[in-house]
Amino acid sequence: MKTRHFAWTLVSVGLGLGLLAAVPASGATDNFTAVTATDKPTKKTKQAKAPKPPTDKGSAESKAERDKRLMRECRGRPNAGACEGYAH
Repeated sequence: MKTRHFAWTLVSVGLGLGLLAAVPASGATDNFTAVTATDKPTKKTKQAKAPKPPTDKGSAESKAERDKRLMRECRGRPNAGACEGYAH
């Protein structure tokens, strides 16, 4: 029984030390960037701007359409609010 417990303890300690040794080694290579003489920054060419997409007016009505609608809807109503100037 003591031998089995001792073996598991050694295995646990070995795995723990292995993980601790592996973490700094892999982290050190991620931050390293070699700079050589051939890695000089190149000049970027000027790119043309992309054209703006056309704006969608949706279901908006024109001024003439709005005038006709308000003349039709405001007939016989009080001359106030949206109907101001359209009620006769």
